[in-house]
Amino acid sequence: MPIPDTAFHDVIIAGAGPVGLFLACELRLAGVSVLVLEQAEHPDTPLKALPFGLRGLSVPTVESLDRRDLLDDLKAHMARVETLVTAHWMQQKPSPGGHFAGIQFFRDQIDAARWAYRLPGPVGSIATDMASIEAVFARRAETLGVKIRRGCSFESFEESDASVIVHAGGEAFEGHWLVGCDGGRSAVRKASGIGFTGTDPEFTGYSAQVVLANPDALKPGRHYTPAGMYTFAAPGTIAMVNFDGGAFHRAEPSRDHIEAVLRKVSGVDISVIALEIAATWTDRAYQATAYRRGRVLLAGDSAHVHSPLGGQGLNLGLGDAMNLGWKLAATIRGDAPGDLLDTYASERQPIGAQILDWSRAQVALMRPSASSRALGAIIRDLVATGDGATYFAERVWGVGIRYDLGDRHLLVGRSAPDFELSDGSRTNELLRNGRGLLLDFRGRASLQAISDRWADRIAYVGVTTDESLGTDTVLVRPDGVIAWACEGQPSLDEIEQAAIRWFGQPESST
Repeated sequence: MPIPDTAFHDVIIAGAGPVGLFLACELRLAGVSVLVLEQAEHPDTPLKALPFGLRGLSVPTVESLDRRDLLDDLKAHMARVETLVTAHWMQQKPSPGGHFAGIQFFRDQIDAARWAYRLPGPVGSIATDMASIEAVFARRAETLGVKIRRGCSFESFEESDASVIVHAGGEAFEGHWLVGCDGGRSAVRKASGIGFTGTDPEFTGYSAQVVLANPDALKPGRHYTPAGMYTFAAPGTIAMVNFDGGAFHRAEPSRDHIEAVLRKVSGVDISVIALEIAATWTDRAYQATAYRRGRVLLAGDSAHVHSPLGGQGLNLGLGDAMNLGWKLAATIRGDAPGDLLDTYASERQPIGAQILDWSRAQVALMRPSASSRALGAIIRDLVATGDGATYFAERVWGVGIRYDLGDRHLLVGRSAPDFELSDGSRTNELLRNGRGLLLDFRGRASLQAISDRWADRIAYVGVTTDESLGTDTVLVRPDGVIAWACEGQPSLDEIEQAAIRWFGQPESST
């Protein structure tokens, strides 16, 4: 099949969900051309809207959106979400901070001062919905010049040393790279031959909107029973898990089936008059054996799937996109260090594995057994302590995420604090152009001279700040991760080596 010249793009992304769209924005920000292929004709589905589309965004995700000037746009979509969340649980006193297998921790118990790598101030996730996220990302992608082809399903690809040819929707498209962001049943992953391994499901989960004959028979909130777990929000929003080994996943739930499972799990003689919408899910926890093979990369659910308990799947995928975007773009431009793209997998695969284990641990507490109930009672006692609440908040909110970059400095490998600088700017604002930063809190000319050699990739910022967390010099990657930091007089050679390690050779050396 002949390929028209206009069909060539630096990167072809399969999947226009939040991860694919966010990755497309990152790539375009870095100056490479992007084509997104999406199977669905239209982006809107009932499951993306409230209440089933409700999602919590972790601290790293919120910081990433702020660094790309997307946070305010998203908040403008969130009035409906805030109303729903307030009505359901945020009105509780004390204020919940999140949960682990339904066991809540509370904000007034969390000691954020224990996180010495973060600036003082409020910390926490925010709530939004999938429809809002996709709308904001799609609008930004289109503004940046990303081409999105909907109703164009990925079929197959052919790879050469220099490019990939992607067949989708009866057409052929050529690019340098193909990225699969097409979900847990990823056709790209399967076509690439990358393995997908993990643990099989223990339950079928249900999300349903129903009309009940006797809604007062169900107590609102989350409940563990001898047969499973269910949550209920009046008048008819239900989530429940039935420990059947995932037998009913991907089936089409009927009214009779939802009623039977609800009766079993709740132990209540409840009648479902009408089923408005329902979806199923499981606790299957699988991860790709590799995040890259040749010119094919994976991100989001294509690389890892797990139960939605705790709402960390979306955040994990957006973290993949933020990590991959600038690295792939630098590789395409030709200014990346030779192994930069390899660090995508070496950094993100361990984070994915941690989240899968976090999900498995929650399932262990949810099993309808005496041992799980006993373990749950112990976890409740731990969560009720200051140390316990702080630990669970650190994990659930994502504030403890750190890449192993081979440097023992407290800040290296972590998300850069949003330093408030003496010129009125903030770190996050300075990252909005997609370049790295060299923050010099003493304004030394020698450091600016070094940074100027990478002026196309690193912005020098020589201003002071009231709170620097004990650092004098900080090198920040385009994704907001601290690549190098020091206290006191920095070694110019160390700064140069750190810049070369993450940004390649300086312009004057190429």
